Order: sequence, then structure tokens, then C-alpha cells
Amino acid sequence: MSDKCYNVLFLCAANSARSIIAEVILNQIGQGRFKAYSAGSAPRGEVHPMTLQVLRAQGYDTGALRSKSWEEFAGPDAPQMDFVFTVCDTIAGETCPVWPGQPLTAHWGVADPVKVEGSEQRQLDAFSRTQNQLLSRLRLFTSLPLAKLDRLAIQHEIDRIGQTSAAAEG
Repeated sequence: MSDKCYNVLFLCAANSARSIIAEVILNQIGQGRFKAYSAGSAPRGEVHPMTLQVLRAQGYDTGALRSKSWEEFAGPDAPQMDFVFTVCDTIAGETCPVWPGQPLTAHWGVADPVKVEGSEQRQLDAFSRTQNQLLSRLRLFTSLPLAKLDRLAIQHEIDRIGQTSAAAEG
């Protein structure tokens, strides 16, 4: 793969938390090497309020975020993706659209913070753990020498990153 700006799509069923968090983080730490997007198979229609709260607390810009369908990225006018990552187990088992350009894909499953019950603090802690886990994986991803690796080596590395345990990231 040549040295260029890589398009990356993060997928999750509702596109309200995990995929949104990954999109925001990669757009910040990717420093022009990556352009991140997110979408869902059954989008919630809004970004979860705690997603926004946790991201804003870390200084991320959340102004343009919205929950959207993966159909926006499957059409002929959509940006061609270089990478597509699923971040929830539900969507990993679904039949995804055919992405133009044959992007490399990997499953980076992360626990759903939206499903955590209990106090507001307990819920916020879950969103923070999700953010930290994705930040750790994205730091590994952005450190890969993509221009120097062939497709098979990149596939191996992105699969390995997705298998990184939460305990090792935390």
C-alpha cells in the first residue's frame, strides 16, 4: 500500500457509541494519515449522550457527529474505504454490504457501554473504558508502517490488534 491518507470505516449496529468513539479518536490521532468514518446496520438515529460526554471530557470535537446507516458508504459516490473494522459482535455476524475497492477488514469487538446498568458513574466508567480500549487499539494501528507492509502482513496485524485483550489495554 502506498503512503497516502487511508479511509477507515468503523461499524457497529446502532452507531451511537463504539463506532462513533473510534471515528473521533482516529480522526484526531491519525493526523492526516487517516480519515475515519462510522456507521451502523440499524442506526439509533442519535449519538448516545454519554458518548458525547466522555469524548468532550477528553477534548475531542463532537460537533459534526451523527448516527448514520452503513448504506451511506456502500454506494458509488461514497468514499472508497481502505479498512473496515467491526467493533461489536452483533454486526460481525451480519452480512455487510460489498465495499468498493476490497478494503481490508477486521473484527475489533468491544463491550457495549450502552448496555451497562446502574448508577450514572458506573455507566460513565463503562464509556471511558470503551474509549480507552479503542484508543489503545488505534494507537497500535496508527503505528503500523502501512506503506512498507503488503496486504497479507497488514491483515495479520489488524487481526492481531483486534485480538488484544481489554486487560492488556487498560
